[in-house]
Amino acid sequence: MNVIAFREIDQAVLDRLHAIVGDTGVITDDYDKSPYLNDERGYYTGATPMVVRPASTEEVSEIVRICNETRTPIVPQGGNTGLCGGATPYEHGGEILLSLTRMNKVRDIDALNYAITVEAGVILADVQTAAEEADRYFPLSLGGEGTARIGGNLSTNAGGTGVLRYGPARDMCLGLEAVLPDGRIWNGLTGLRKDNTGYDLKHLFIGAEGTLGIITAACLKLFPKPADIQTAFVAVGNEHAAVDLLARARRITDDRVVTFEYMPRDAIALVLKHVDGTRDPMPTAYDHYVLMELAAGEAAAAELRAMLEKVLGDGLEDGIVLDAVFADSGQQAADFWKIRETIPEAQKYEGASSKHDISVPVSRVADFLVETIADLEKMVPGIRPCAFGHVGDGNIHFNLSRPADMSDGDFRAMEPEIHKAVYDRTVFMGGSISAEHGIGRLRRGELDTYKSPVALDVMRSIKATLDPNGIMNPGKVL
Repeated sequence: MNVIAFREIDQAVLDRLHAIVGDTGVITDDYDKSPYLNDERGYYTGATPMVVRPASTEEVSEIVRICNETRTPIVPQGGNTGLCGGATPYEHGGEILLSLTRMNKVRDIDALNYAITVEAGVILADVQTAAEEADRYFPLSLGGEGTARIGGNLSTNAGGTGVLRYGPARDMCLGLEAVLPDGRIWNGLTGLRKDNTGYDLKHLFIGAEGTLGIITAACLKLFPKPADIQTAFVAVGNEHAAVDLLARARRITDDRVVTFEYMPRDAIALVLKHVDGTRDPMPTAYDHYVLMELAAGEAAAAELRAMLEKVLGDGLEDGIVLDAVFADSGQQAADFWKIRETIPEAQKYEGASSKHDISVPVSRVADFLVETIADLEKMVPGIRPCAFGHVGDGNIHFNLSRPADMSDGDFRAMEPEIHKAVYDRTVFMGGSISAEHGIGRLRRGELDTYKSPVALDVMRSIKATLDPNGIMNPGKVL
């Protein structure tokens, strides 16, 4: 693959791009560009001479064709909610930022086929609302769903809280429309559940973080709306008890567990300390908790509460459950979820932190937590673990706050050693260094270290074949 030497973009190229989208589709003022140039975590601040905001797939195609012809790099961006710098341009300013926010139409809802076709710039929450209005359910849900865009969700194969029951974004996609690096439009917007006619090309673009092309629209699966959802905040004896409870709940409820989120007491204490409007869900403090939800359709809705009560009652008898509180209203369920969703926000108030988005087999989650925390407490005395997340699918947000008596700078200096300890054990246990956040710019070095040479070679070959001029989001993932 040819490597682009970054250079200032010629004004003639900018003028050609401007002509495609018109004045409303271009942003050149520094102040107006700034929201597009800062990544969610504040790690990166990029530069670009122009933010281009096309309003149609045809306009995206024309922009990409010109950029390929002139060897002008492109950084595609959706809602700019990614956590690995994958949608932020580099600091040199030699890239065009292509924002898909104007492509925000719901093209079609096929209720009988349980499918919805949307443009890449549709906000995730708006997909959920459109499904609701059609008496259907779209289950992809995550903390940034009010600003995240579906194209970005697919480009990073977003996970969220419902992966245990519904799978990640990849599993909810039936078909895609994408613009290739040479400007051609690939229309794979099928609503078919079965199509065995060769390579399933949509999977090249899902999770590729804009390095192989630009997703412009998607046909997504819809599901029946749950007739009932039961939510409980549960105190468990330890990490192993949490995993045991999950297995028991799946068996007793005939796999009606939708979410199963683990939280240690230290994480909840941070939320109660720093986030207004939160309160302890139980009068007694315990060391380990899970937030679990069951969902059922009409046939089983009347039995759902009884199922949950049996799961937790049996757990109490066997000593894996210590206490539990049921959500008896939508507001109480929302209060439970607020504790879970604001853990990252609360951790910011405690100084520098080291964050990891790892996954291991569910059967290894408890061992991973116990053993890795023990290793790090020896390595960095006083380190404050804040490990929480989607135990139901093996995904832990393994975050670590600096010791209270250590400076941010000294802690940052130790991060390479911390990362290595976490990732070494993750891979040793058969896991992944990135469960749902992707690679972007942040984890390229770790990908080179932990991905197999054969896998990296195949990835580079695909990139070279589809994008021989290297214009699509260069310097990200690979």
